[in-house]
Amino acid sequence: MNRKHFFFSLAAVALLLLSTVLASAQTGQLRGQVMMVGADGKEVPVAGAQVDVYRTDVSAKYNTKTDKKGNFVFAGLPYVGEYVIAASGADARPDTLSGVKVGREGEYKLILRPGDGRRLTEDEVRGMAKSAPATSGGGGGKPAGESAEDRKKREELEAKNAEIAAANAKNQKINEVISRTFKMGNDALNLGSEASKVKRSEEAIAQYSTAITHYSEGISADPEQPALLTNRSIAYRARGVERFNTAVQSKDDAVKNSSMEGAKKDFKDAVDSAEQAVKLLKAQTAPTEQAALNGYNANKLAALAARAEAMRLFVSKTDQSQADAGIAAYEEYIAAETNAEKKSKAQLDEAKMLFEANVFDKAVTEYQKILTTNPDNVDALVYAGLSLINIGYSTNNKAKFQEGANYLQQFVDKAPEGHSLKADAKAVLENIKAQQNIKPEKPARGRRG
Repeated sequence: MNRKHFFFSLAAVALLLLSTVLASAQTGQLRGQVMMVGADGKEVPVAGAQVDVYRTDVSAKYNTKTDKKGNFVFAGLPYVGEYVIAASGADARPDTLSGVKVGREGEYKLILRPGDGRRLTEDEVRGMAKSAPATSGGGGGKPAGESAEDRKKREELEAKNAEIAAANAKNQKINEVISRTFKMGNDALNLGSEASKVKRSEEAIAQYSTAITHYSEGISADPEQPALLTNRSIAYRARGVERFNTAVQSKDDAVKNSSMEGAKKDFKDAVDSAEQAVKLLKAQTAPTEQAALNGYNANKLAALAARAEAMRLFVSKTDQSQADAGIAAYEEYIAAETNAEKKSKAQLDEAKMLFEANVFDKAVTEYQKILTTNPDNVDALVYAGLSLINIGYSTNNKAKFQEGANYLQQFVDKAPEGHSLKADAKAVLENIKAQQNIKPEKPARGRRG
């Protein structure tokens, strides 16, 4: 009897297990530009301007400098709370902007005018924020005895500042949407996870759907929000797992087909959402301030992990032709991951993705990489063996049968009695012994694997 698909019939009906759902850090970006008004009334970017950001509801501060185009960026700032920005530069009067919230990129603008180049102290900045919220501290008021030409310049500048103030007010509303939808999405995501743990699948699907709706609302307000995109990917993936399990368990063909199609679409949407998050984070300039850099790196790692997990399900359950894209996603995540335990798990998940997608030659390569550093890894041993035996059947290659049998025997020898695949591995060994006259070889002395 041909036993080529001995394990895949089991894999096809196995329920998917979802990794622990953790919402990524509630942080975002704060971007802006510092300009100087010259004698001709024109604005020019200020390179190397000092930019100080203070959170007004708690004691927290962040510092950076503008690039050659006058731009600045802070990554990894908490969404919650309000901030005040202070900018200063050589031969300039400092400017402040209050009522700022994190989450909107490339919109905040501070305008410097000729002055003594002084940098405001933290107490001065906080004091100005209390007395003049949501306003720019860099100008305003009609100087005594101004000429008609000065008046024209002043009015033009005031009109420009009014535009900036209107834009900042608009951004504040957008930030409020982002903050609200991020929190509500996370709440629903966590409720869905709790329902899933106790097998309340319909409730879990409903909560994950609610989370997706909230995240999508925030993304509609500002499409360039990596944290929202990452968490939406997690919600899509989680809902897809619930729908897949519903399809596997249902005896109703209509429910089975509908749930499976929904699961496949969720896995694809999870990939797309995470891919958008990764692209946005790669396009950002990494901050120089350590706390901001830590937040940026955490958000990037979360996005890479979400993309890898989404690709695992998409490749193995939806589109096996995307195996190479799945490998690339995992390799990038593994390279960025510093936690040894998580890195090892990701290596196994990558190999299992290829095994379940029937890409056995590449699965063997990945399992052998694992066994090079951990020759006693029983999961790598059993799946390396099964992959090779499947290659043996498809190519009628006796050498592959032999190599696969060797791995399976090592697995049988090393795996604990309670391992779910131990009995199956013994059955496969008996089968290829009867069909192919293949017996496991003992490892040569000094060689393992």
